[in-house]
Amino acid sequence: MSGFFIFGAGYSGKAFARAGKDAGTIFGTTRSSEKFAVLRQAGIEPLLFDGALTPEISTALKKTTHLVVSVAPDEAGDPVLNAMRQTIADMPALEWIAYLSTVGVYGDHGGAWVDETTECRPVSKRSAMRVAAEQDWLKLGQEIGRPVAISRLSGIYGPGRNALVNLENGTARRLVKPGQVFNRIHCDDIAGALWHLAGSNTGGIFNVTDDLPAPPQDVVAYAARLMGVTPPPEIPFEAAQLSPMARSFYGENKRVANTVLKTTGYRFRFPDYRSAFDQMWADGDWRDGEARSPMR
Repeated sequence: MSGFFIFGAGYSGKAFARAGKDAGTIFGTTRSSEKFAVLRQAGIEPLLFDGALTPEISTALKKTTHLVVSVAPDEAGDPVLNAMRQTIADMPALEWIAYLSTVGVYGDHGGAWVDETTECRPVSKRSAMRVAAEQDWLKLGQEIGRPVAISRLSGIYGPGRNALVNLENGTARRLVKPGQVFNRIHCDDIAGALWHLAGSNTGGIFNVTDDLPAPPQDVVAYAARLMGVTPPPEIPFEAAQLSPMARSFYGENKRVANTVLKTTGYRFRFPDYRSAFDQMWADGDWRDGEARSPMR
């Protein structure tokens, strides 16, 4: 019997749990007990994790067969491994580990295509820390003889987190930097890919990303057409007021291929943002996942 545990049950973790509502008990951690109710709504049995092993976590891990890690590293390394490397190594039922990383590990490639064989040359400090964390999880997998699936995610979107929401609340912007493209991934495809890989205990490195790297201003314009509203004006990148983190994203330009994941047999539910926006708009679940009538 399978047992699933998510370290860092945030947006992607909740999508994973919702997609596995018939898989039995799924444990998931959060840093705040205030989020317990939301996690339970997603089908997660919540546990507190603030960087230290607790008796409750220890008990749950003893029954866990599949471990999903979605906690960002910091300057001290991976918080999960720092707190419980030996505990994880000693998990009696463990069959498979997934570590959720980012396509940011590839750095900037001037808009060229990259795949899993491309050398990682991260630009930002946070992406450099991701590379180190990936290696730590792969090393642990080798030491204990368990497959580790490194899932490199592109820009995550879905209900409650998309250009439709941004247009409705007035925060959407169309920044234009010539030649700039980004890949994206719908949260349902993150969940789908993880359940697919877990089903066969498949390890390796996988780009979990869509088929259509596209300029960000095009995504906003497409959402505006669906909503029947005028898109915000284009803003030259040089004139935009951006946080240092937001500006750093535009310092990396690449097209990310997903062929390796497809060769495992996974088929994307939303291979591009257009199909995803069409579906969310038609279903009326683009705001927060609860079906509502589309805004007119």
